[in-house]
Amino acid sequence: MIAGIELGGTKTVVATGAADGTVHEECRFPTTLPEETFRKASEWLAERGTPEAIGVAAFGPLGIVPGRAEYGKLLATPKPGWAGFSITGYLATAFPAAAVTLETDVNAATLAEARLGAARGLDDVAYITIGGGIGAGILSGGRLVHGALHPEFGHLKVPRHADDSFEGVCPFHSDCLEGLASGPSIAARWGKPAAELPGNHPAWDLEAWYLAHGALSLLGIVSPSRVIIGGGVSQAEGFHAKVGDLLERIAAGYYSPLSASPYIVPPLLGQQAGIKGALLLTGQ
Repeated sequence: MIAGIELGGTKTVVATGAADGTVHEECRFPTTLPEETFRKASEWLAERGTPEAIGVAAFGPLGIVPGRAEYGKLLATPKPGWAGFSITGYLATAFPAAAVTLETDVNAATLAEARLGAARGLDDVAYITIGGGIGAGILSGGRLVHGALHPEFGHLKVPRHADDSFEGVCPFHSDCLEGLASGPSIAARWGKPAAELPGNHPAWDLEAWYLAHGALSLLGIVSPSRVIIGGGVSQAEGFHAKVGDLLERIAAGYYSPLSASPYIVPPLLGQQAGIKGALLLTGQ
């Protein structure tokens, strides 16, 4: 029995399936407090058998480097009650025989899109998600990228647009990429959530500016063959083409991966990317 858990900030998905990403059965429910959330996930799995492997794709910041003291734990997350909770510790008690593989939710989604979705067959891929925050997963040479922690793409400092005086909403850095271009920043800047802004609203030109400069940083550092942009904010009509056109312009003909067309694309797996990625982790 292979299991996957996608732990999101607002919802949790638990599934049985296969190490190739195939979902057999799944259950979705709100993410509440840690013990309650993992008790519900564990009980649902236990009703179906005893998993031999569990892949977990979780929101962060998250300790994902084995051997470090913080491995398996949620770190300084603003989500109440979750900082310091040990995911691996809970699962080791609930399913002591199961091999647990832990990743960030966006890295798991990157793996799924690279193996099964919009970047199928590519070993060098970046997946940017824009919603309540901004994050990125990176697959380089077929391996998910970690350092001492995981990538914190949303907290990059990007060049400000010349006409932008908005101070930003990030509680740590104010005007980092997340502070200037996440869902909450759009709502604070324009007085409406992204979903209520028409396609010709000036918000989208500004959003494309910041995402194109973020993608340029990825090009310069990890050189992905394709960049996927997902999350609720990215669903505006024509957004991916707008980012792609601006990225090509500011790249000034220098980066050869941009010859792939299209280079900036939407995800293909939608709401299934995270849980499919969690299952894929069991085969890594």
